[in-house]
Amino acid sequence: MKVILSVEPVRFPLTGIGRYTYELAKHLQESAEITDLRFFAGRKFLLALPQVEEQAGRQHKLKRLVQGSYLASEAYRLLMPQLKAHALQGHENYIYHGPNFFLPPFAGPKVATFHDLSPFTWTQCNTPQRIRYMQKELHKTLHTANALITDSEYTRKELANYFSWPIEKIHAVPLACGEEFHPRSAEELEPLLQQYGLKMGAYTLFVGTIEPRKNILALLDAYAMLPLIIRQRWPLVLTGYQGWRSEVIHERLRKAEGEGWAKYLGFLPAEQLPLLFAGARLFAFPSLYEGFGLPVLEAMASGIPVVCSDSSSLPEVVGDVALMTDAEDIDHLSQLLEQGLQDDIWRTQARERGLERAKSFSWARCAEQTAEVYRSIWMPKA
Repeated sequence: MKVILSVEPVRFPLTGIGRYTYELAKHLQESAEITDLRFFAGRKFLLALPQVEEQAGRQHKLKRLVQGSYLASEAYRLLMPQLKAHALQGHENYIYHGPNFFLPPFAGPKVATFHDLSPFTWTQCNTPQRIRYMQKELHKTLHTANALITDSEYTRKELANYFSWPIEKIHAVPLACGEEFHPRSAEELEPLLQQYGLKMGAYTLFVGTIEPRKNILALLDAYAMLPLIIRQRWPLVLTGYQGWRSEVIHERLRKAEGEGWAKYLGFLPAEQLPLLFAGARLFAFPSLYEGFGLPVLEAMASGIPVVCSDSSSLPEVVGDVALMTDAEDIDHLSQLLEQGLQDDIWRTQARERGLERAKSFSWARCAEQTAEVYRSIWMPKA
């Protein structure tokens, strides 16, 4: 098979979709079935898989500027697909894979990955311009794709029901986490933890975009209900890119920091995250909605017990390993956080079972199952 993979999501900030695209690209290169794999971004083919930038460059700043303007977003939405279509001419004997919802005009077979339905079901969590742009483009994808991929069975069924799309053409392909997420020694972690004023096994961690959908205000409320001695012994540490409508969240964070039981580290370099995970005592993730929930898998692979919500796809990832609650039940969330921090018998079991469960997810398997989707739409020309 011959495949063109869009690698546009491999850029700063490397969020879950960017990580998925990068790992998928790396492992598809090892597939014996794919005789020609080409990487595409913007309106050109790339010579190699791009490396991730750790700081915002001109392209990222321009993207943020465009997203904030309705006219600029519309101009980009109308012009860029035509530029992409021109660059893709003559490659109709390839499969085109858009790993981030979007598909350009292309005469060959096409597959797109839908990570979640938030542009339609959580419109309050992004700018109006961004929502309009995504909704228009995603409807185009649904009309032109030969197959769709989702990160979870939950999103597969949600997508089929929401758009009345044939479910047999939607394929759930679970994500994974990198080998860099694993348990580590105190000696290995000390330099990084010291840099941020942390100690091994002495903090609760949250990792994710700072935005309303992640339910961070509920997490702060639940943590504030814990006895002060627990909060001071095991403070809440948060890291993630600053998302849409995060001003109130940051205001609450500053208040909690002033009280001495929380710390926001900002958006950290990718190589620091596995160390931060491995040093935590507990991972907390009460998200309202996820297409997969990669951070909870990264926590389990790091040997860290998990407390999370039971919403959307999260139960598929954690199974019966984590302590779960309704995302909006703050009292119960607080109780589970206290149990997760203090119940040593449960913590030992959660660590062992989490490590075992994390082994069932792999990027190699993700790439294999993705290649199976390609095979289902492959139409070689004579």
